[in-house]
Amino acid sequence: MECISVFDMLKIGVGPSSSHTLGPWRAAEQFLAEIRERNLIDNINRIKVDLYGSLSLTGKGHATDLAVMLGLSGADPEYIPVESIDVIITAIKNKKEIFLGNEIIIPFDFENDIVFNKNFLPFHANGLTFTVITDTEEYSSTFYSIGGGFVVKEDREHSKENKEIKRSFPFPIDKAEELLTYCKKENKKISEIVFENEKSMRSEEEIDHELMRIWNTMLECIYIGCHSEGTLPGGLNVRRRAYDMHKNLIGVLPYDNPQSWLETIRMTEVKFRQILKWVSCFALAVNEVNAALGRVVTAPTNGSAGVIPAVLMYYMVIENHEANEEHIKQFLMVAGEVGSIFKKGATISAAMGGCQAEIGVSSAMAAAALCEVMGGTPEQVLVAAEIAMEHHLGLTCDPIGGLVQIPCIERNTMGAIKAINAAELAMETDPKNAKVPLDKVVDTMWQTAKDMNNKYKETSEGGLAVAVNMSDC
Repeated sequence: MECISVFDMLKIGVGPSSSHTLGPWRAAEQFLAEIRERNLIDNINRIKVDLYGSLSLTGKGHATDLAVMLGLSGADPEYIPVESIDVIITAIKNKKEIFLGNEIIIPFDFENDIVFNKNFLPFHANGLTFTVITDTEEYSSTFYSIGGGFVVKEDREHSKENKEIKRSFPFPIDKAEELLTYCKKENKKISEIVFENEKSMRSEEEIDHELMRIWNTMLECIYIGCHSEGTLPGGLNVRRRAYDMHKNLIGVLPYDNPQSWLETIRMTEVKFRQILKWVSCFALAVNEVNAALGRVVTAPTNGSAGVIPAVLMYYMVIENHEANEEHIKQFLMVAGEVGSIFKKGATISAAMGGCQAEIGVSSAMAAAALCEVMGGTPEQVLVAAEIAMEHHLGLTCDPIGGLVQIPCIERNTMGAIKAINAAELAMETDPKNAKVPLDKVVDTMWQTAKDMNNKYKETSEGGLAVAVNMSDC
């Protein structure tokens, strides 16, 4: 298995979905690199994109078609001004042409040149094929969006590059038990083991900078969500709730930017009900921004992007008013490592494993991270992750209308609250008395995913997606 960086698990990108938006966007970028390498781009007459399986079934609700067009246009999801998205898409649709890779303008009819094929490719539920036609040849390439913005080709398991990456890590980890062994042998916290791995690829300054960039993106996303009102796009007419909830919680206390806002929240009332409301508000805010094609951090996916920021904010504004940058970096490194264990041993793709692979994993990541910053031992940290996932096993993915709105936005609040509860339970647990190791839960989650009926795996063909019609909304 490949060694996965924290910055692979926590990526900055545009919503609403990491597997259906960010992944196809990145696949389009990789395809552009392929045709440049083959010296084809200057001679292309036409380009066609075929979407398969879950990308086809829920692609329109998750803006897969828009993501493909933006990627082919050469836009970067990490840095594109979100207000530019509509401008680019409208121009492509109206002019029926695309500025391919910002290099050549070719005809492009989005209604006919992006094809939604309901059949599934055998390798993964999220497949897409790009085809270009020149005067002399036709070239096609197939990619798979495997969750969390990760994109692979079918031969990834035999990739020499992945094997070389693994050798570069001083502490290569596939399973939780291996991580715990390193912690014991080196007498280090989980975050310290992760930091040593990251240093094999980046300088300490780069690691610190990137971790804080991730946090600042999360904080800005929460801030935007708490200060945006109205109705989310997509046709379900879902009204944003974070705005009203935040307004009732913050009262008339003054602030003028995200950081001063954070300090102001520390001065608010913290009775149990208020804590529940604040955590829910933070999670709602992130996923409302995500649903509106805003910028979020995949954690580990876009659909579950609200859990980790909400729990980290809970720690900073309610649990520990002295929390600083070191706590933030510690939190994110633990979360990233736990997420990578689930990715290697199971999946973080709802199209493969249902929502247990998204909200379940994000809740486990957040629980583990919170446990460590609250002083938990490495053993207790892994117990926290186990508890959080154990109580998400079997959670289905059944988005109404193929949109990341119902039930997805509320599920982030549930995942955040469960994460806090799991961390507290772990802190009161003697790990010697724990009956279920994290690796067993990872294995069980993957077995559950394989046993789960496909209609509950991000196809909008089961559950709430068929019980509630668009017309009902």
